[in-house]
Amino acid sequence: MLSNIIEIIILSLIQGISEFLPISSSAHLVVISTLYEFKSSSLLIDVSLHLGSLLAIIFFFRKELIDLKNNQKLLSLIIFGSIPLIVVGYLLYKTELIYVLRDIRIIAWTTLIFGVVLYLADKCRFDKKISSNLNLKTILYIGLFQILALIPGVSRAGITITAARIFRFNRFDSSKISFLLAIPALTGASILSLKDVLNQSFEFNYLVFIAIILSFLSSYFTVKFFLEYINKFSLSIFVIYRIIVALILFIIIYN
Repeated sequence: MLSNIIEIIILSLIQGISEFLPISSSAHLVVISTLYEFKSSSLLIDVSLHLGSLLAIIFFFRKELIDLKNNQKLLSLIIFGSIPLIVVGYLLYKTELIYVLRDIRIIAWTTLIFGVVLYLADKCRFDKKISSNLNLKTILYIGLFQILALIPGVSRAGITITAARIFRFNRFDSSKISFLLAIPALTGASILSLKDVLNQSFEFNYLVFIAIILSFLSSYFTVKFFLEYINKFSLSIFVIYRIIVALILFIIIYN
């Protein structure tokens, strides 16, 4: 029982911290669960972890989301920008190709490559803002980039921030675009997974409750920290972290 609780705490913290940072939550969850053979990891727990993150981002941006009724343009842009990921993600899910990508070798290379891409995109100073510069063409391009996040190690947050930086948005607004796009992405992932859960026999137990609560708390404070951090510093620390993780994985894989 204690070991199950410890595993859920670790998985919840990994999900909450890595979901909204440009370091790939799926990569961390796959690697940790594989290397340490977590017994508590299951489809229901995965749904619970994503649900906690979804509730956290909705709660954090609750004022902005309420204000979307007066900002139909931004609401429409977020919806349009999410369509590519939802469509391709559903196709990969139905064909089960999504599971083929959950390979540590793939994760190692994508962690390294897209870390370098993030560094290059973040090097220059840009000052575009959501309020005045985000349009349909730009959000669709960012949405197309977001498809790459279906590959573990790319990082949904990382690739959307990278794309927004490429289109010359400042770091804060790039991050905000990423967070807003996270809501449809997490909702879609939760719905697909929940459908599978409902087709199985399951029990809503204390582990599920712990997973949702801890994922919610760690996600909320991660978003809060990241938006404060990004106003003052570059993304270099996350690039360095990705390179270190990739090198560790290379040692594990090829040694």
